[in-house]
Amino acid sequence: MARHWRAGAAGLAVLGLTLTACGGAKVGDTSSAGSKGSGGKCGTFNLAVNPWVGYEADAAVVAYVAQHDLGCTVKKKDLKEEIAWQGFGTGEVDAVLENWGHDDLKKKYITGQKTAVEAGQTGNKGIIGWYVPPWLAKAHPDITDYKNLNKYASEFKTSESGGKGQLLDGDPSYVTNDAALVKNLKLDYKVVYAGSETALIQAFRTAEKNKQWVIGYFYEPQWFLSEVPLVKVNLPKYTTGCDADAAKVACDYPVYDLDKIVSAKFAKSGSPAYDLVKKFNWTNDEQNTVAKYIAVDKMSDEAAARKWVEANRDKVDAWLK
Repeated sequence: MARHWRAGAAGLAVLGLTLTACGGAKVGDTSSAGSKGSGGKCGTFNLAVNPWVGYEADAAVVAYVAQHDLGCTVKKKDLKEEIAWQGFGTGEVDAVLENWGHDDLKKKYITGQKTAVEAGQTGNKGIIGWYVPPWLAKAHPDITDYKNLNKYASEFKTSESGGKGQLLDGDPSYVTNDAALVKNLKLDYKVVYAGSETALIQAFRTAEKNKQWVIGYFYEPQWFLSEVPLVKVNLPKYTTGCDADAAKVACDYPVYDLDKIVSAKFAKSGSPAYDLVKKFNWTNDEQNTVAKYIAVDKMSDEAAARKWVEANRDKVDAWLK
């Protein structure tokens, strides 16, 4: 996921941000054992945490339930997407809770190496695209049509964009076709990475507040859209197969039915944590609620999960049946 900014000084400020998207445990950290004690029937549950707060919300709730209802010892590991999949074969990762497509990784690790298997959908619908702040869409309504972007390219120039308009992306590990889209749609823009979800959000927040020119990669589900309702730019309509060749992509992103991936060994382990992961399912709004607790209200992952679980006990109990 990624984003954009206007003046050179502003762009430098975005790129200078070093806040991390995830506030959870680091690789190898072990969360405290649940109320039923560590080990036992569940044992250790190695849970990957990818670097965006929506995923952190998934992981917070699943980890909390695994600890407090199943007695698991949960090890959260902050890993970027492809790195997390490598852990399926080594036993370092049991589950990835929010996969955004990644047919390439599925082919490699599920079909080829057979170290991973699918574990059902999360219930979340993932939308990726290019967005502008509301003030900009209101002032220049035609900017939401990609065919008009070159006309505004000079307004988006920054010191990082090499004389072109800046298209702001987020963390370089996020799913993105943006460089190919810029080239294939013949747009006078350059992709510049903000570096993290936090930096991307701050760029859009500041752009709306100060009426700065920003265009960038963004996505749903994302709690920030309730604070600043970013406006999506219309790229050429997605059709099945239009993104088959990554170098030739000239269409919008598909709507992703986000799913869960687990290690093949974990799926056969008999662990109650696997059953929890398989049954874990919620909505974009539910994820956004927990993500906002973490990102805006500055609650710990544990506290955010506890608050949501206590308010949604019936739903959680259905995951445990």
